[in-house]
Amino acid sequence: MNIGQAAQLSGLSSKMIRHYESLGLIKPKGRSAAGYRIFNELDLRQLQFIHQARALGFSLEQIGQLLQLWKQEDRASIDVKLLAELHIKELDRKIESMRKMKLTLAALVEKCPASEDPHCPILQSLSINGAPRIDVQS
Repeated sequence: MNIGQAAQLSGLSSKMIRHYESLGLIKPKGRSAAGYRIFNELDLRQLQFIHQARALGFSLEQIGQLLQLWKQEDRASIDVKLLAELHIKELDRKIESMRKMKLTLAALVEKCPASEDPHCPILQSLSINGAPRIDVQS
């Protein structure tokens, strides 16, 4: 199958497939006489795997590790579980960071007079010299 067909069947765009190929996550098995990429069923399964892993928020580095584990028949499931647990901890940190962002923004919105007055705590907090400074880690 060509890249367009692989894109349609995997749920990825052709551009993303090329990107994943450039990163070494996917290696199409060959090229046509005209130089077009040729994908087989295993390539398609790997693209679908990448798509699903991205949907769960795994980084490209983590996806590379997961793909390697997936390809190893003698893998230990504990290795997969540890990687997934680490990702859950990262997601928890991001969720907490976003919760803090939301609370900070909600507090600023509450202080906004929403009038013709030019005073705006939201804009002040975003400016370099504004106060209060927002300390949110990503």
